[in-house]
Amino acid sequence: MKLSLSGRLMLACVVSLALISGMTACGGGTVGFMWVLGTQYNQVDGFKIDNFTGNLTKVVHAPFSSGGTNPVSIVVRPGGRWVYVVNKGVAPTYDKNGAPVANTGTAGTISIYSVGGDGVLSYQLSQSSQGTNPIWAQMDSSGNYLYVLDALSNQNDSSQYVVTSANPNPVGAITVFSIAGDTGRLTLVQNQQTKCTTSACNGQQLTYFPVGKNPTMMKFFSSGYLFTLNAGDSTSTGPSITTYQQNSTNGQLTLVANSTTQLAPAGTNISSITSNGTYVYLTDVTNNQIYAYTVSSGALQPVTGSPFANLSPATTPVWTLVDNKGKFLYVLNQATSNVQNVSSTISAFTIDTQGRLARLADTSNPYPVGSGPVCMLQDPSNQYVYTSNRNDSTVSGFIINQNTGQLSGLTRGSTFPTVGNPTCLVASGNVR
Repeated sequence: MKLSLSGRLMLACVVSLALISGMTACGGGTVGFMWVLGTQYNQVDGFKIDNFTGNLTKVVHAPFSSGGTNPVSIVVRPGGRWVYVVNKGVAPTYDKNGAPVANTGTAGTISIYSVGGDGVLSYQLSQSSQGTNPIWAQMDSSGNYLYVLDALSNQNDSSQYVVTSANPNPVGAITVFSIAGDTGRLTLVQNQQTKCTTSACNGQQLTYFPVGKNPTMMKFFSSGYLFTLNAGDSTSTGPSITTYQQNSTNGQLTLVANSTTQLAPAGTNISSITSNGTYVYLTDVTNNQIYAYTVSSGALQPVTGSPFANLSPATTPVWTLVDNKGKFLYVLNQATSNVQNVSSTISAFTIDTQGRLARLADTSNPYPVGSGPVCMLQDPSNQYVYTSNRNDSTVSGFIINQNTGQLSGLTRGSTFPTVGNPTCLVASGNVR
């Protein structure tokens, strides 16, 4: 059978579109890519996300080397062409005077990758932050600046920033980089507000932005506020949030008035922070509850009824996710109070117009996931939710009902093996 000219043109267009979108003979289509970090062998796994089923298939040549030791955080630049992996490294041993012992520890790095066809990562180079043990990265909405959170500041500019036997938990630091759009490379943005206070650095500008003790993660909020969650210590300093406001023109961070918010007494474990653009939510591991706050000029004020109890029998909440519409909150739990059936789950809540939480009506809620989940995301098409599960080295996938918030299993299996001991994961739409 011969096709007319118009028929041949139409067929050619269909074939071209299928190739571009990654469609297969099974009727699927690649809606985006996912990359998962694994600490066992310092790797980055790669997956294609099927548009119609949410099924994950391996990216060719995956897994990739993380370019360092102990990969813990990963971000992708808007547009999907550059991926950044934070390798925490291994902290050195310190002597009684606070000096690092030679040949102990491994320096942390930031590995830069370009993204090719079908989500293939190509390592470009590694760069360093201005502190010790980088643990988190956050991209601003423009993709022009990368913010890297360091567990410790290693600058000899003030005694509060140096590890000593008397001060084992000095403050952390945020290193700010501008991003070159053509190469993905990073250029340091110095702190223009604060100078070093000792003779060791001759009053020069700081190369970082200080935060609280034992910082763990960061989150951008609407209006350019950057919140850093600080764990504090177990004896004197409770968990807190440090609030900066970003200058989107030059990447600078400026502390807001009352920039430190104390969250709870010393010894309380606040594990995660997220936002729906109007409210901020935190998970309290110690008391198995969720804090909710409003934000006014960068200052946090508790929502009426906060804190909210987690769903029984879920315990050990470690991560929170707000859906793309800001209507539902999902809490990732590593354990349960049921000693006869210890399992990991996702607790689901509705968010009302005043930021208050209520259990999402579903008899399956909380939803079972793989063992020891660490991170959770919603895919670029907003159809699916995925978790990285450290204990069994898997990714769990769910369909999200965007009207009700209910989660259900994927149609072709919901568990996918990944690299050993996964930490966090990130997803991007098709590269443009």
